[in-house]
Amino acid sequence: MSAIKCKDQDTRRMSSPFERYLTLWVALCIVAGILLGRLAPGLAVRLDGMAIFVDGAPIVSIPIAVCLFFMMYPIMVKIDFDSVVKAGKSGKPVLLTLFINWCVKPFTMYAIALLFLGVLFRGLIGPEATDLVKMPFGLDLPVGATHGTGTVVLHDGVKLLEVPLWRSYLAGCILLGIAPCTAMVLVWGYLARGNDGLTLVMVAINSLTMLVLYGVLGGFLLGVGRLPVPWQALLLSIAIYVALPLVTGCFSRRWILAVKGEQWFKERFLQFLTPVTIIALLTTLVLLFSFKGEVIAAHPLTIAWIAIPLFIQTMTIFGLSYWLARVLRLPYADAAPVAMIGASNHFEVAIATAAMLFGLSSGAALATVVGVLIEVPVMLWLVAICRRTQDWFKPAGQADTSSV
Repeated sequence: MSAIKCKDQDTRRMSSPFERYLTLWVALCIVAGILLGRLAPGLAVRLDGMAIFVDGAPIVSIPIAVCLFFMMYPIMVKIDFDSVVKAGKSGKPVLLTLFINWCVKPFTMYAIALLFLGVLFRGLIGPEATDLVKMPFGLDLPVGATHGTGTVVLHDGVKLLEVPLWRSYLAGCILLGIAPCTAMVLVWGYLARGNDGLTLVMVAINSLTMLVLYGVLGGFLLGVGRLPVPWQALLLSIAIYVALPLVTGCFSRRWILAVKGEQWFKERFLQFLTPVTIIALLTTLVLLFSFKGEVIAAHPLTIAWIAIPLFIQTMTIFGLSYWLARVLRLPYADAAPVAMIGASNHFEVAIATAAMLFGLSSGAALATVVGVLIEVPVMLWLVAICRRTQDWFKPAGQADTSSV
C-alpha cells in the first residue's frame, strides 16, 4: 500500500525567528514558569486549582486544556479528513506503532527505571529513604501490616503505606511508560513533516487501546495488587485533549471551505493560525512549570536521578522505532510519527493517575512531573533529528516496491 503524502508537506518551514529558535523559547518559558511559581505562588495555586476533579484528584486542568485546544486545533483543521481513512489502511506503520507502544515500551521503561533507580542511583536517593503513599483502593489493613514492599502506618490520622522512596519513583516512571502520547504527538509529527492523517489514525487507535491495556499493564508492572483502571481520567483526557479539537477542526474545516472557499482557507485562515500552535505550546509550558516550579526547585538532584532513566528510555524507544521503520521500508512521512508516538508520553494521564493512586505529594507523582520537564526539549531535539535524516528513507512512491 502506498503511503499518504500530506498536501502541505513542503510548506512546513521554520521561516520566522520565532519558529527557528523554538528550542530557545522553550527553555525561556520553562525558566519563566518556574520563576512564576516561585515569585507568585498564590497565582500558580489558583490556576492549578482550576481543574475537573474525579475522586479528589485533579484529572483535567482547565487552563492546560484551553492551551492544548489552541495547540491542537490549528493542526486538526489543516488535515484533509478524507485522507485519514486512506491513511488507516497503511497496515505496517499502525502495527509497528502498536507493537512498540504495548509490547516493548512498558517493559523497557520498567527495566531501565529499575536498573537506575533501584540499583545504580539507589545509594544517591537513599537506600533507607521512604515515601508515604495512598492505600490501594478497597484495601483496609491494620497499622503495622505489610502490603507488597510497604508497611501500613498512621499519618495525621490517616492510614498510609510507607514504601521505599525509590520504588515510589519507579511507580511514576511505569505510569509514564504505559501512557503513549495521544495529544502533543500531533504537534511533534507536524513539526517533523510527518503524515498528519496517519498520525491521527494512530493516535485514535492508541487512545482506544489505552482504555483496555493501561490498567492491565499498570497492575502487572507495579506489582502492588490490581491497579484500578482510571476510566474517568482516560475518558476525560481523550475527550478533551483529542476528541474536542478533532471534532471542532473537522466541522469548521468543512464549513469554512463551503462558505469561503479553498483559496481563502489556505491563504487567509491558515496563515492566521500558523503561529497559534507554537504560542499555545509555549503558554502551556509556562503554566505547567509554574504549577510544579516549587517541587522542581526543592528537589534538584532528585529530578536529575529520575530524568536520566526517562531520557534513556525516550532515546531507546525512538531509536528502535526509527530503525524498525527503516527496516520495514516505510516512507519518511510515516516513519517520523511512528518514532514520535513511541518516544513521547501522555504525561497528563500519568500525572492524574499517580495523584489518584499514590497521592499528589508522592514520589510517583513527582516522577511523572519530571516526565513533563524533559518531554518538550527532548521531543524538539528528536524532531530536528528526524528532519535531518529524511534521506535515510525512500520516497513514498518507492516505499513498497521492494520486499522487506
